[in-house]
This record gives sequence, structure tokens and C-alpha cells, in this order.
Amino acid sequence: MKKKDILKHELVPHHEILSEKEVKKLLETYKISKDQLPRIRFDDPVVEAIKAKEGDVIRIVRKSPTAGVSVAYRIVSREIL
Repeated sequence: MKKKDILKHELVPHHEILSEKEVKKLLETYKISKDQLPRIRFDDPVVEAIKAKEGDVIRIVRKSPTAGVSVAYRIVSREIL
């Protein structure tokens, strides 16, 4: 049986791994450190699908009926606090 690509599902928002340069700019813009970012588990199906690894920062872009577009950031982690 062929495995379906979960990234193409209409309810799964766009996820992308940020480059080190993008991470640096994000942290400077919000004056935060990586450990202050919300976490997403390393074994999350989307994290596995985009081949993110622990410590990577992911940008999640959702379509929003009220805001138009909503952007969130998560750091890939083995533990959720």
C-alpha cells in the first residue's frame, strides 16, 4: 500500500525549516532565545515528513479566516515542557 503524503492534506498547514540566518533574525527580532520558542515533538508526523531534526526551528503558515495568514514558529524537541 502506498503511503500518503500528509503534507498535501488540506488541514495540514505549510511547514518549513528555517535556515540559521533566518533563525538568528527571528530571535533578534523578538529578543528571545531558542529555548523560549514553543516546542514540537521530533516524532510529529509533519516533522518526520519534512526531515527536520532536533534543534531545528520550523515556520508554520496557516490560512486564517480572520487574520488572512497566521505564522507560528516551533523548535523541534524530544521533550515537551
